[in-house]
Amino acid sequence: MQYRPLGRTGVQISSLALGAMNFGQIGRTTQDEVTAIVGAALDAGVNVVDTADVYSGGQSEEMLGKALAGRRDEVVLATKASLPMGQDINHRGGSRRWLTTAVEASLRRLDVDHIDLFQMHRWDPTTSDDETLATLTDLQRAGKIRYAGSSTFPAYRIVQAQWVASERRHTRYVTEQPGYSILQRGAEAHVLPVAEEYDMGVLVWSPLASGWLSGAVREGQEIATSRSSFMTSRFDLDDPQNRAKLDAVEKLVAVADDAGLTLIQLALGFVTAHRGVTAALIGPRTMEHLDSQLAAADITLSGDVLDAIDAIVPPGVDLAPGEKNDAAPAVLEAVARRR
Repeated sequence: MQYRPLGRTGVQISSLALGAMNFGQIGRTTQDEVTAIVGAALDAGVNVVDTADVYSGGQSEEMLGKALAGRRDEVVLATKASLPMGQDINHRGGSRRWLTTAVEASLRRLDVDHIDLFQMHRWDPTTSDDETLATLTDLQRAGKIRYAGSSTFPAYRIVQAQWVASERRHTRYVTEQPGYSILQRGAEAHVLPVAEEYDMGVLVWSPLASGWLSGAVREGQEIATSRSSFMTSRFDLDDPQNRAKLDAVEKLVAVADDAGLTLIQLALGFVTAHRGVTAALIGPRTMEHLDSQLAAADITLSGDVLDAIDAIVPPGVDLAPGEKNDAAPAVLEAVARRR
C-alpha cells in the first residue's frame, strides 16, 4: 500500500480509501459483511474510511462504528453532512443550527468521541461561507472534529471558501472530495489544479464510474453492477452519453489487457497517478469487490499506458457531465439567469 500526505495536515493516508456508501440498505450488506470488509481493508493497509450521515439514513455510520470497535485509532475517520436528512426543511445545509446537530448525531451513530475529517457533502448556496466555516472552527476547538473538508465543490467555491477562511481567521477546508475517473475527467481542468494551489488533500469518489470501469458493463452482455437497479438512466444504452461510455470502456479493456492489468487496476491506477490526487475512494459491497480493488494498491501506470488512456478520453473531458453533481445553481435554476 502506498501512503501520501493529506495536504499540509501532517497526516499520512493510504492511496486507496475505504468508502462506506454501500454499507447498509443501499448495498444490502449485513453487519457481519461490513465488519469483515472493514477488517480486511485495515489489515491490507487501508487507514482511511469515509462515510456520510445520509448513506442509508445513518445506517452506514452505525454499521461502520460497530465494525471499527477496538480499531478506531487505526483509521482516519471521515464523514460528511449537508444533504437532506429527512423531510424537515432545516435538517440539511451548512447552517450552525444544523451542523452542530449533525456532528453530534454522527458521533453518536459512529460511537466515537471525535471525527477526524468532517466534510461538507455539497456546497450550500443558502448559507454563507462565514457561517459554515465559523461553525466548523468552533466544532474543531471543542474537539468534536480534527479537520474540515469539502466535497463536490465547484472550483470557484473552493477558492471563495479559502479566501473567507483566511480573511475571517476560520479553520479552512484541508481536503476536497471530487468525482473523478477515466470517464469523467472534468476535475482535471479546474478543481484539481485549484486543490493543488491550496495544498489540499484530494479524496476522489467514483473512480470506477459507478461500476462502468469494474468490468461489469460490457458490450453484448447484461449489465451486472448493482447501481443499475437504482440509477437506471445512467445505464440506458439508448442515451448517447452512455453509448460513448461503453465505447470507451471497450477500448480501455484492450489497453488494460495489453498492460497485463484488470480494468479495475487500470481505472484506480489512472486516478492515483494524478499528482493532485491523494487517494481513491473504493466502495466494495462484497469481499470479492474488495479483493479486486485492493489489487490496485501498488499499481503504477507507465507513461505509454497513460497516453493510451488520453487518446480514448481526452484530458479534462466528462463523457457524462450531468452525473458529476457539481453544476452551479446559476446553471440549474432559470431564475438565476433571468431579470
